[in-house]
Amino acid sequence: MALRNALMAALLQGEASGYDLAKEFDASVANFWMASPQQLYRELERMEGDGLITARVVEQERRPNKRLFSLTEAGHEAVRAYVSEPPAKPTAIRDELMVKVQCADVGDIDAVRAAVAERSEWATAKLERYERLRQRLLDGRTEDEYFAEAESIGPYLTLLRGIAFERENIRWGEIALRRLEERAAARKA
Repeated sequence: MALRNALMAALLQGEASGYDLAKEFDASVANFWMASPQQLYRELERMEGDGLITARVVEQERRPNKRLFSLTEAGHEAVRAYVSEPPAKPTAIRDELMVKVQCADVGDIDAVRAAVAERSEWATAKLERYERLRQRLLDGRTEDEYFAEAESIGPYLTLLRGIAFERENIRWGEIALRRLEERAAARKA
């Protein structure tokens, strides 16, 4: 999947500035696609050049002017074409922490434990952000009411996947920390 597909998916929600898109990526799309603000702006320029999006300048007092991006008809067509394509194979996990965990028995087990604990803290913080976003999306409604009433359900479905992913990261971290602590204690005994 290309960054442009994720950007077009975000722009389906409506016109947005590069700054807004970066915030949205951090708040919602980050559970399945990561990109730096610099990557976003470079891709937005390419997409504009390819005719997939258009930008309009909004003049602001006391602040720099901002550009608001929206999908063109060609952009909407590109989204429809992308959605119609069969999905690629699932992404393989490439996680340096997993390599360190794999080597824990021959390395500094305390350093590995610290890395797992840090990852668990990150997962907990992300889960808290995702849960706040979930509550904002639901806006007092039940999930069933949301699915029946919402104009777009895709963002909520991807958010649910992000929530499940971070919950599993936390669960795995608890198991890994317990077992690494047991191994460290056995080494000292």
